[in-house]
Amino acid sequence: MTQQVALIVGGSSGMGKETAFRLVAKGLTTIILAHDPQGLEEAKAELETQGPGRVETAQVDLYDSQQVTDFINQLEKEERHLKYLVNAAGFFKPISFLEHTEEDYDAQLDMNKAFFFITQAVVKNMKKHHGGSIVNIGSMWAHQAVKATPSSAYSMQKAGLHSLTKNLAVELGEFNIRVNSVAPAVVVSPIYKAFIEEDKIEESLSGFQSLHPLGRLGRPKDIADGIDFLLSDKADWITGTILNVDGGVMAGHS
Repeated sequence: MTQQVALIVGGSSGMGKETAFRLVAKGLTTIILAHDPQGLEEAKAELETQGPGRVETAQVDLYDSQQVTDFINQLEKEERHLKYLVNAAGFFKPISFLEHTEEDYDAQLDMNKAFFFITQAVVKNMKKHHGGSIVNIGSMWAHQAVKATPSSAYSMQKAGLHSLTKNLAVELGEFNIRVNSVAPAVVVSPIYKAFIEEDKIEESLSGFQSLHPLGRLGRPKDIADGIDFLLSDKADWITGTILNVDGGVMAGHS
């Protein structure tokens, strides 16, 4: 029987790592991709304590087109079944529209280019092995704007992932490949460390608790639970869905 493997792009921290915990605990060989070698090794050591699954690492800078191409070439030679893919990498920094530079724009939209072509390589493998499940991490910010956190390019990037999700769900359904997204609201996660010191993230975000009808900030585990469900056979008849894992924000907020 062909070995089944999961790939998590952005799997060394935050929601990606929390998802990896669940997959490793189930015994799945899980490849975590990130750009920081130290972070990858630390995450690998931590994940390997969680269960029988094997952990592999891929050091790739998603902004380096040659590194992305080299990784795609590796994926195209992969004989194992890449059954699960999670596009979890993210970068968030509030910047007003009038202050956005080309660099700020590229920091968001170039990430989608890497996701697009890595996903394409994985889908070729999934098609060859007759199925698979993909989950993209989108965002509440793709649904609506938040004046306190201006993020036009980030919102474009996440809205693009939502749209890609729906397009791929329609195109790939005949190959038994499901494609879904989760859309988190405010989650205590390293994604904010671009502008907040990591040990102060929770304190800095505390003012957003009341934004959520459930009255608290999200945790990476909350999002990983949604991802785990969408990847699994329990969601076998779900594709093209954007699952709001947001403490109720999209229902309404103060």
